[in-house]
Amino acid sequence: MPIATRAFAATAADKPLTPYSFERRDPGPDDVLIDIKYCGVCHSDLHAARSETGRSTYPLVPGHEIAGLVKAVGSNVTRFKEGDRVGVGCMVDSCRECASCQEGVEQYCVPGFTGTYGGKDRKGGTAEPITQGGYSDHITVDQHFVLSIPDNLPLDAAAPLLCAGITTYSPLKEWGVGPGSKVAVIGLGGLGHMAVKLAAAMGAEVTVLSTSDRKKADAERMGAKHFLINSDKDAMKAAAEKFDLIINTVSATHEIASHVQLLARDGTMIMLGLTTEGLPVFTLPLLWRRRRIAGSLIGGIRETQEMLDFCALHGIVCDIETIAPDQINQAYERMLKSDVRYRFVIDMERLAA
Repeated sequence: MPIATRAFAATAADKPLTPYSFERRDPGPDDVLIDIKYCGVCHSDLHAARSETGRSTYPLVPGHEIAGLVKAVGSNVTRFKEGDRVGVGCMVDSCRECASCQEGVEQYCVPGFTGTYGGKDRKGGTAEPITQGGYSDHITVDQHFVLSIPDNLPLDAAAPLLCAGITTYSPLKEWGVGPGSKVAVIGLGGLGHMAVKLAAAMGAEVTVLSTSDRKKADAERMGAKHFLINSDKDAMKAAAEKFDLIINTVSATHEIASHVQLLARDGTMIMLGLTTEGLPVFTLPLLWRRRRIAGSLIGGIRETQEMLDFCALHGIVCDIETIAPDQINQAYERMLKSDVRYRFVIDMERLAA
């Protein structure tokens, strides 16, 4: 039978999130039913809730940083059992057939992966044709897209690893960061603070670039060796051609041309933040040092599990502020002001009856 589910949902782009009830599908043979304990709040949740990309379908339950406990499993499920600590990230399905899926990078599924919320549900089985996310008390997910959360990672602080963690881990791994690497991180927010922790754990020399020094002590605590104010022209000039990799986490329109000059020859700037406007770049600084600007999107399921295990090995979790579900609208407003250190996490057990 379908499973009654309580949630907080956006009903229109210009309205606050409010309590919402709907039905999840009963677990099929390959499904895992999860009691959601915590859900991280990602900046892309706000984009979707307010339809800032123009593609949202309402009602919409955001949330793709999900941590909880297995409540039930289907007959074909062998990797999980009732009571297991598990997580769900940004994907709940993909075509499983294209080259990307076959290679374990489902985030680049050619027909498009099924997002944890706002995606067309490939499985169906309920009156909800659109997937609904983790601002809810239950979720049913195909076992392939369920992750094991190691025992030494607290569920609340581990939840944001399912997006913020893998979004930063994947490019660090793909671009070969290790001992001797010089990495700069632009923006010390939800993504940026994870990039600092992960890069430092990989052995890199990490520099944080920010608009002020108010987070300098935090950056150093997280593993950064240097802190650079990007409006300080002399400091920026002194840092020219220093970095092998720049992780740009800013999710708003901002100037990046001067930051390209910080890249060494063959250096790369990875764009991770979602922006709705173009960012001007001059070609000469790229040509002159064979520099690159690239993008990276979350990570595949195999790599996400690798990231969780890496975090468990090194004792890495997100810095969080826990909120009740009915505080989500205030959290969105604070997030727009960068008034969070460094990720809001919803305690779903505080969902009012």
